[in-house]
Parts: sequence; structure tokens; C-alpha cells
Amino acid sequence: MGVENPLGRVFYELESMKGVWSFRELKRQIDSNYFERTALSKDPAKMSAIVQSRIAQSGHPPKLQDVVKSPYVYEFIGLKNKDVVEESDLEDALMNHLEEFLLELGNGFCFETRQKRILVDDDYFFCDLVFYHRILKCHVLIDLKANKIKYDDIAQMNLYLAYYRKNVMEKGDNPPVGILMCTKAGKELVEYTTTGIEESLFVQKYKLNLPAEDELTKWLKNEISGKKG
Repeated sequence: MGVENPLGRVFYELESMKGVWSFRELKRQIDSNYFERTALSKDPAKMSAIVQSRIAQSGHPPKLQDVVKSPYVYEFIGLKNKDVVEESDLEDALMNHLEEFLLELGNGFCFETRQKRILVDDDYFFCDLVFYHRILKCHVLIDLKANKIKYDDIAQMNLYLAYYRKNVMEKGDNPPVGILMCTKAGKELVEYTTTGIEESLFVQKYKLNLPAEDELTKWLKNEISGKKG
């Protein structure tokens, strides 16, 4: 299946047996970097349960919360965590690797435009990236932040969503979804500023590199020992 990391092979064997996956499902999970994404998770067991449940119910329409990943991993663009990364650099790098970016976002995302100009009163605002999700039937607005998220960032994304609901949505569309991608996010700030709009605005972290192999080894050993116990 193309999994060179022996730890990854063990992980996918365990998950495949647990979920009785088909060959196609196994390949899909490998292509989505499920192993690395689980290692990054603060609660691997919970993430595993969510993914297994999602696969078991794959015949049903996806939920919005299932479509938005956490975290996003942009190792393919070649930027390093130690680099000074501006938001424009990140946007350019993602657009130069659009195919890989779409694969990381997941199934159903169709690229529409970048730097979408939005006129409110006499001021122009620019949304970094706009997609249309053909399964959820809604626009997905993405803003990239190269630092810790601020209150203004969330308020601005809420403005974009309101604009799209009033001026862009067409008959048959569902309300737009906003995703703020950042390196850091204060838990309380996100909680307080998204109260009432949690279903349409997500603050998600992204990483420029996957974890080191020793981190994966430690996590997988804990996972295996836990199953034996």
C-alpha cells in the first residue's frame, strides 16, 4: 500500500482489523495521512472512534463537523516551522500545490477563487481563499493566519459569512462555512467569540511539518499497550 514507515503499517493493520475496512477504505485513509493526523491529535482514542464511526456510516451524507479536519498538515509545500512565514507566502505556496492542498482539505472541495474582494459600505475586504463544497452544497471561506488568532480575525470572518449569506447564496445552497487556519488559538477567545455561530465558523490549526518519528513511536507503543491491557 506504499506505507514505508513500519510504525504506520502496524497502525493501519490495527485500525483495519478494528473497523473491518475494505481495500478501498484502507487506501483512502492512507492517502489522507490518517496515521500522522492521529499522532498529532491530543486524544488519539477519541479521533479513532470518530473516524471508525464515520466510516461505518459512510452511506449517509457527511456532517459539517466531519468535513473540517483538525489539524491540517501542509508538509507538502516545503515551508519549515522555523521559517518566518507571512500569510501571503503561505497562500502562494498552497496555490502552487493546489492539487495536494485539495487532497488535504478532503473530498468535495472545489476551488473557486483567491483574494475574493468584498465591498462593505465604502471599504474593501479580501477573503484569502474561496471553495465550493459540492457535497455540502455551500461555499467554504478560508482565511490564513501566520500567527495566533485574534478577536478581529474571527469578527472579520463572521462579516464574510454574513455577506455571502445575503449576496452570494443561491437557491439550493446551504449557508456558507468559514475556516480560520492559524498556528495558535486561545481556547477561551475562540469559545467566547464564536458563541452562537459554532456551526458555521471553525478555528482550526495547521502544521507545516509532521511529527518526528520518535514521537510517532512513543504514541504507537502507548496505543498498542493500551489495546493489550
